[in-house]
Amino acid sequence: MALGGGTFITQNKVLPGTYINFVSVAKASATLSDRGVVTMPLELDWGADGEIFEVTNGDFEKNSMKYFGHAYTDPEMKGLRDLFKNATLLYAYKLNSGGKKASCNFATAKYAGKRGNDLKIVIQANLDDPKQFDCYTYLGTEVVDMQTVSSASGLVDNDYVDFKQDTTLLVTASTPLTGGDNGTVEGTAYQKYLDKVESYSFNAMGVVTTDNTIKSLFASFCKRLRDEVGMKFQLVLYDYTSPDYMGCISLKNAVTDPDCSPASGVYWVTGAQGGCAVNKSLQNKKYDGEYTFNLDYTQSDLTKAIQAGEFVFHSVSGVPRVLDDINTMVTTTDTCGDVFKDNQTIRVCDQIANDVAVVFATKYLGVVPNDEAGRIALWSDICKLHQKLQTIRAIQKFEDTDITVAEGDTKKSVVVEDAINVVNAMGKLYMTVSVS
Repeated sequence: MALGGGTFITQNKVLPGTYINFVSVAKASATLSDRGVVTMPLELDWGADGEIFEVTNGDFEKNSMKYFGHAYTDPEMKGLRDLFKNATLLYAYKLNSGGKKASCNFATAKYAGKRGNDLKIVIQANLDDPKQFDCYTYLGTEVVDMQTVSSASGLVDNDYVDFKQDTTLLVTASTPLTGGDNGTVEGTAYQKYLDKVESYSFNAMGVVTTDNTIKSLFASFCKRLRDEVGMKFQLVLYDYTSPDYMGCISLKNAVTDPDCSPASGVYWVTGAQGGCAVNKSLQNKKYDGEYTFNLDYTQSDLTKAIQAGEFVFHSVSGVPRVLDDINTMVTTTDTCGDVFKDNQTIRVCDQIANDVAVVFATKYLGVVPNDEAGRIALWSDICKLHQKLQTIRAIQKFEDTDITVAEGDTKKSVVVEDAINVVNAMGKLYMTVSVS
C-alpha cells in the first residue's frame, strides 16, 4: 500500500509520507534597479518607421550602422555619442514618416530615408565556381553583407536591403540604390511617439527642439505620467522653465556649432540625468561631449539662472561644468519644499517609487494575503530597499520604524507610511578662520 505523498497547502495530512511543494523563486526582490535607461524621439535618415527600437551602449558602438545607417564615428552620430557618454540603453523613435525606400534592380532598402541612396549592390563571378555569384551589399564604402549564390532566389535579406527574388543576377561593378527620401515630421509625430513610449520604463526623456508648443506637449506628458500614472522619470528640454515642476529640467546653454540645433545639448544632459547613480549628483560634473556651448555668463547671470530653475553649464578654466543639478521647480509649498528642486532628491524618490512598485506588482499583487504576515513581508522588503539606499549613502538616519504598513479602507488595500532623509552632495562651503 502506498504511503501518502503529493503537495500540501496546510500541514493536515493523515498518512505518513513525503509532501513537497515546488514553487518558483519570486522574480522580484528587494534590490535597487539599475539606472541609465533613456528615451528620445529623433529625426533620422534611416531606421524603422513608427516603432520604438532599443539600442544599448554596446550596440551603438558596434552596430550603429545597422540601427542608424551611419558609423559610430560619423558626424551624424555626434548627438548620440554625447547621449551614450552616460546612458546605457536608449528607446529611440524615428519621427519622420512618409519617406521612400531606395531601390535598384536587385534590392530595396530595408528602411525609408536618404541614407538608402548610399547603398549599392556589387555582383562578381565566384573565382572557385564561375556558375556562382558573389553578391556584396555596400553602405558607402563599407561592405555590410556578402553572399555566394547561384541565383537571386538564394539571396537572404540582410539588415540593409531586401533582395528581389525574381530578378536575374548579372555581374555589375556597382549598382546604386536610388529614390530614397526622408519624408517629413508631421504635426502628430510627437504625439504618436508619446503614445507608444508610455508603456516603457525609463529614467530620463529628452527632446531636441526649440518649438515651445512641442515643449509644452512633453511637459504635460511628463507631469501626467508622474502624478497620475506613477511613472517616475525626468524630462530634459532646452530653454523651457515654464513647467515650474520637479520632473522637468531646462538646459539654459545654447549649442553654437554650425549646422547644429541650439538645443543639441539635450543629448548629453538626458544621458547624464538618466545614467546618474541614485547616490550621486551632476553638480560640478565636467561636460565631456563634442558640442560647443555658450558659456558667456556673469556671476549675476548664473545666480539668476539658479533662481529661475535653469540647468546651466559654466566655464571653469575654460571647461564646461554643471553649475547645479536642479530642475525647473521654483515655487515651493508646505508639503513640497526646496529639497525637491534638487535632482538628486528626485532620483532617490523616483528610485523608491519605482522599486516598491515593481516589488509589489510582481511579488504581492494578487498573490500574498492581506493579513498581518503579508503586510510584515511587504514592510520587510521596503525596509531592505531603504537599507540598501542607506548603505550607498543615498539616504541617512533610516530606522525600520520610519515605515509602517497597515490595512487600508478595503480588504484588498494596504497603506504605507514612509519617511526618508535624503543625502545631497556637498555644494557650498562656509568657512570661518580665526587668525591670531
